[in-house]
Amino acid sequence: MTTQATTMDGAPPDIADNAARNKLVIALLLGSTFVVFLNETMMSVAIPQLMADLHILPNIAQWLTTAFLLTMAIVIPITGFLLQRMNTRPVFMLAMSTFTLGTAICAASPGIELLIVGRIIQAVGTAIMMPLLMTTVMTLVPPETRGKTMGNISIVISVAPAIGPTIGGFILAYLEWRWMFILMLPIALGALAVGSNRMQNVTTPRYAPLDIVSVLLSAIGFGGLVYGLSSLGEGEHVGAAFPLWLPLVVGLVGMALFVWRQIILSRQDKALLDLRTFLSRNYTFAVLTMAVAMMALFGTVILLPIYTQNVLGLDTLQTGLLLLPGGLLMGLLAPPVGRLYDRIGPTKLLVPGTALVSAVLWALTRVDQHTSVWAILVGHIIISIGLALVFTPLFTAALGSVRREMYSHGSAILGSVQQVAGAAGIALFVALMTIRTQALAGAGLEPVSALAGGIQLAFLVGAVISLFAILTAFFVRKPEGGGPGMGHGH
Repeated sequence: MTTQATTMDGAPPDIADNAARNKLVIALLLGSTFVVFLNETMMSVAIPQLMADLHILPNIAQWLTTAFLLTMAIVIPITGFLLQRMNTRPVFMLAMSTFTLGTAICAASPGIELLIVGRIIQAVGTAIMMPLLMTTVMTLVPPETRGKTMGNISIVISVAPAIGPTIGGFILAYLEWRWMFILMLPIALGALAVGSNRMQNVTTPRYAPLDIVSVLLSAIGFGGLVYGLSSLGEGEHVGAAFPLWLPLVVGLVGMALFVWRQIILSRQDKALLDLRTFLSRNYTFAVLTMAVAMMALFGTVILLPIYTQNVLGLDTLQTGLLLLPGGLLMGLLAPPVGRLYDRIGPTKLLVPGTALVSAVLWALTRVDQHTSVWAILVGHIIISIGLALVFTPLFTAALGSVRREMYSHGSAILGSVQQVAGAAGIALFVALMTIRTQALAGAGLEPVSALAGGIQLAFLVGAVISLFAILTAFFVRKPEGGGPGMGHGH
């Protein structure tokens, strides 16, 4: 890690100090990101129990996850601005204190409304954390060892969500749902205390304007799309108030206006998200592949617990344990995949990875109430191996394809796409499951068979979408050199 110390500060005597400082900063960011990501998926196994405890329908319960992802999608574009304007330490303090406040609200909430508010506040903190980690790593780590470092980040991104459902299931087996937040609170406070004591500034802030119109347009665009997809699952409940397609149309128009405004503002270097990162063809293909992979991951993460608990009759703890091996394997594979990336580049990892994900989604279109739990376990392990081969190469290739001064924009766009795709995946899968289940139940099928049929349809659409990821994977290459002169492939 010595090369970057000279490039950043140009002061050879400080090289050892800088290397130690950089390692400490990256370690603190990795630890705190682990905490916020753990929280993101602990809720997935709790959804069926919350539906029973709070007497709410699946389409209301999914807002605990959808509102979280939606908030992240709205906040992440603003993090590009924050990371340019503010130093590392104040951005970190803002992220962790917001997250801690949200956790406290969730722990104290009496019902669904305040719980969703707490989740939204948590999401603001989570949204800032991920681009902060990515941008800091891209600034401090030289290109030749980036795959290895991104492998470590992938451990955080994959193990935390993977053990989240298991920890959630374990807590729910013995305690009520509020304990998921009560137990998270001291961990968040601990991360905040250590960070406030040890976190140092490693970036150089510069002036960046904040375009309020862009912030509003991104909220309307991302918000409309996710809300529109979510309300498709509510069918007749919403039909009376306004047509189902309206939020989707508003979202698409908002998105188009947002993109148009960013293109105009980028000519004066004033864009909220600088879309010139897409001039790199490699970045574009990596982001497209990431979007499909995230839809598959989040759609599966939300559907599998509903399936195992409501169709196969497992409890939350058994569901958590069932999903644990795949998640741990995903984390264990991240560092070797990162090292492989440094040696052989992304294409040879991405193509088999996306093919494995697709194969499992096609297999899941056959599940019903008679499917063996062991088959689900094997399927989840295989899809986890596939995703492990996908995430590290995509992060590294995408961010390595943009110029140094565009890192904050590159990581903010990648984060926004991740969250919107994740939210869209959840909304789409739940909507399809709900519509199909209601139709089958209306045709006289018993509830369990009807739900199994709904889940089959959701996985079928996921399987079709996954074919696009295999296609785009062929076009992702290793960035040349990885240094400041990138942005080839116009």
